Amino acid sequence: MNKVTVCISPALYSFYAQKEAIVIIVDIFRATTSICAAFNNGARSIHTVATVEEAIHYKEKGYLVAAERNVKKCNFADFGNSPFDFSHEKVADKEIIFTTTNGTQAVQMALDADEILIGAFSNITTLTNYCNSKKKNVLILCSGWNNRFCLEDTLFAGALTEKLIKTGKFCSDSDATLAALELWKIAHPDLINYICSTEHYQRLKNNGLEDSVEYCLTNDTTPVLPVYDKINRIFILKK
Repeated sequence: MNKVTVCISPALYSFYAQKEAIVIIVDIFRATTSICAAFNNGARSIHTVATVEEAIHYKEKGYLVAAERNVKKCNFADFGNSPFDFSHEKVADKEIIFTTTNGTQAVQMALDADEILIGAFSNITTLTNYCNSKKKNVLILCSGWNNRFCLEDTLFAGALTEKLIKTGKFCSDSDATLAALELWKIAHPDLINYICSTEHYQRLKNNGLEDSVEYCLTNDTTPVLPVYDKINRIFILKK
């Protein structure tokens, strides 16, 4: 039986890394939700970079750039990190350079994995179906906040774990996975109210950016599967 592992922070990734596993990058508020939105609206590819300096370099070369630090859009960027930024009119058939405080850093940690996918509530069923079709372990890598635990990513990890276990092909293999599953069982009957007590929700609210929270917690709004193309070092849609 395949195993599901949850890593609650990129700082712990080296202790959980499995080269043969599918690694799912998760940053619910908001990078992975935004990446799914961009692909759902026609983006051709997304190139994640770790630093603002790299993003500026690509901007100077004429690329469209999404850049965010500490929830705020960088002043040189075309987009911030809201899923609502990536409309069809702006992103269709475009390659986008993407850097965020947490999510794109997690991608860098996982580059040696067998497969890297982007995960969010907005593509959770598509993600589940793909993982169910493979004979591989799944490692859910939560982006957290500056390497600290964050609740919304772990709740998603619990939701995805539950779906995978229900297929009958997966089992939990760590205490972190069991903890994520138990947190999800507590939170999901009233998820939005539960999330409102979290530090990252408050961070968004304090900056007037809480408008995307409900969208970020809604299942299956973007039935896409972004996968990392190791040869070209970009995310593309899995066909």
